[in-house]
Amino acid sequence: MDLDAKLKEGWSVAMFHTAGKGTRLAPLPGSENNNKPGVKLPSLVQVDREAKELTILEAVIRQTNSYAPHRKGRCSVFWGDQVFVPSAGTPASGAHHADILACLGPMPSEAEWAERGLEKYGLIAVNKAGAAAQVEKVSHPTAARLLKTFGEIAEVGPSLGSFSLSAELLAALLAEFAPELEGKTAKLDSDPHFWMPLTLAGDAYSSVMEQKKMPKAEAQAHYTRMAAFKEAFCAKHKCDAVLGCIDAGGKCYWWDYGLLKLYQKNNLLTTVDSPEAEALRTFLGLKDRAQGSMLGAECDTHSVVLASDVKAGRVSKSVLSSVTSSKVDVEGSILVNVSARRVVGKGLVLYNVVEDSEDGLDLPDGSVRADIFIPGTGKVVMSSTTGTDGGQAWKVRLEGNDMSFEEAYKANGAVDLLAAQKMLSEARAAALASIK
Repeated sequence: MDLDAKLKEGWSVAMFHTAGKGTRLAPLPGSENNNKPGVKLPSLVQVDREAKELTILEAVIRQTNSYAPHRKGRCSVFWGDQVFVPSAGTPASGAHHADILACLGPMPSEAEWAERGLEKYGLIAVNKAGAAAQVEKVSHPTAARLLKTFGEIAEVGPSLGSFSLSAELLAALLAEFAPELEGKTAKLDSDPHFWMPLTLAGDAYSSVMEQKKMPKAEAQAHYTRMAAFKEAFCAKHKCDAVLGCIDAGGKCYWWDYGLLKLYQKNNLLTTVDSPEAEALRTFLGLKDRAQGSMLGAECDTHSVVLASDVKAGRVSKSVLSSVTSSKVDVEGSILVNVSARRVVGKGLVLYNVVEDSEDGLDLPDGSVRADIFIPGTGKVVMSSTTGTDGGQAWKVRLEGNDMSFEEAYKANGAVDLLAAQKMLSEARAAALASIK
């Protein structure tokens, strides 16, 4: 597809970024053979007349589809591991050649900034003229210093990262970076390499990039290049600023599934009674928290149980999807696509687990397990804990594992995905037969 031509014809085009290897979500992406956005959520969709779990990517596509009518002639880029529900509607793009989504509100005081932990986020600031600037994870005094040449600040808020480009800007960027694209000689990220040099003063940009370990001379050279690009582009297209902001609202719901602790938190949110939890259940189609299940187990009214067959036990404030077991006794746990004669524990995250032992699984609190099916190798059991940061432990062989997360990632690299899925299906079928 000629992307530039389609945009000029008025198409609304969306790209969904896979958002990295999934190190901080490990070991779950490994169980999907390195498909991070393919990790499943507790929501059922019909595929070939069979109930299947909704993937994170499918949830993102479902949510961002509402922007399509408002972005004709633009290319949108959405992160493939987070879902957000705007509280400010879906304003149309077009006021600027690039715009980025953020949850905006009034400029906070230094105390409010610290209280809200805004130094942990990439932030978007919008001035009175409607132009936006990108500020990367800084304190209130640093933000004020970086933005002092940007004019009077009207609103500020955490960036959602997702952005859109006009056909003209996309074509100009492709032309500017044609040598790097053709030679595959550079890696550029949208925030530090596009939005920041296009919106900050040169000294401010260099100081931030030095903190990111970018040599000062390199930062200055890149800023000079982008400043020349901006000057030529704005002269040609008669604009004062390149970047604007689309407000998702200060009360926007934002469900990030890119970290294991957030995958756990946001899936367990479906068991809570609150306006946000109700919104999430509505989005996931969970008006009825028990769907397509046969439950002999005692189950509280908070839990979500989908397409499961559990003959006995107790389920408390937990999420079960496609679980088959003779007995389940869990609390505050997430079980997705699990087959085992017995599952016992608190705060568990079990994903694509096929356990055929007679004793089943009696696990310590906070245990995590994801099984990987690799043709020619067999089933690889990857264990962890909810307190383990997969990014920090990426190269470490955790206790009980034959591979590190990185080694599992590499082992998945050349896997035949259809063969791997077939292995999982056959193993699960065999386990189900033995349980029944």
